[in-house]
Amino acid sequence: MTLELKSVSSMVGGRVHIHPTDLTLTKGTMNVLLGPTLSGKTSLMRLMAGLDRPTSGRIFWDGQDVTGQRVQDRKVAMVYQQFINYPAMTVYDNIASPLRLMGQSKTEIDRAVKDAAEMMKLTPLLDRKPLELSGGQQQRCALARALVKGAGLVLLDEPLANLDYKLREELRVEIPKIFEASGAIFVYATTEPEEALLLGGHTATLWEGRITQFGPTAQVYRQPRDQITARVFSDPPMNFLPVVKQGHRLSFGEGVNAPADGAFAALADGRYIAGFRPNHLEIAGHHQGRAVEFACTLRGTEITGSETFLHLTHGADQWVGLVHGVHALTRGQGLTVALDPQFVYLFTEDGRLAAPASYAFAA
Repeated sequence: MTLELKSVSSMVGGRVHIHPTDLTLTKGTMNVLLGPTLSGKTSLMRLMAGLDRPTSGRIFWDGQDVTGQRVQDRKVAMVYQQFINYPAMTVYDNIASPLRLMGQSKTEIDRAVKDAAEMMKLTPLLDRKPLELSGGQQQRCALARALVKGAGLVLLDEPLANLDYKLREELRVEIPKIFEASGAIFVYATTEPEEALLLGGHTATLWEGRITQFGPTAQVYRQPRDQITARVFSDPPMNFLPVVKQGHRLSFGEGVNAPADGAFAALADGRYIAGFRPNHLEIAGHHQGRAVEFACTLRGTEITGSETFLHLTHGADQWVGLVHGVHALTRGQGLTVALDPQFVYLFTEDGRLAAPASYAFAA
């Protein structure tokens, strides 16, 4: 069982929503679409589901061309950020509704509903109406109704975005287990890199209607093929600054140097762009091991309780650092931050990955 998109594109009102895209998804896989708002995640899902017809290209399901096939004639289930249940029906009847439309027997429906309810921890709630449930329970009901159809393709469009933190964490753990049990192809859209990492499977990073990279989630995170992918798969986005590689030395300017060893040693001398994630910056004096230091100006802080976001200016660049603990700092003060070179990626000046950070190989 496979879903194949071959040179699929979408234009609406003369605007490109999806650039020509090739993508193959296989049975029993969790596939994450990761990208910022308006990057094309929902547009791509609607093409997969058959809700929209591509402007060009073809879509194949198990080798059969389904490009023009109605969504009603496909084995597709979709769950949205704004979960939808029938308020006048019980949880049992909500879950059973697609099976009744399919003409299944009462015995088959009862068995399927109870199995789905058990999987989604809804068994004690089958006699309740949706408005008697918490937000998390309502979303579980919507998920159960999607799963019970036995769909080969399950599309989840930011399904946890409106839930509180605790419920999101619970469902993030449960959803991979659910897809493993169902054997369907799951496609899960999110704006959050952390969510993609928690779900695992494979991730496609999207930017302005293009898939910039697709592969095993951990691999895409550790070895992004370009600056755009690195920016998308980092929250806050990856920081960048110019660097010159000369012989066995990397020069970041202002007398800040680091050895060009490991994968950097084989690179040709010249200009590159260094990239590093916010959580790899530390306040000078708090770091361990070898590190280079940068003199910055603090533009402001955000304290989460256990961590502090540092908004920094370094020359012409705006950086964000994410450091552990609560730090009493003053806006506008000078602040020296430290960076271990093992966390530095090097990109060519046109944005392609030249060499991944050395920690990516050890992870």
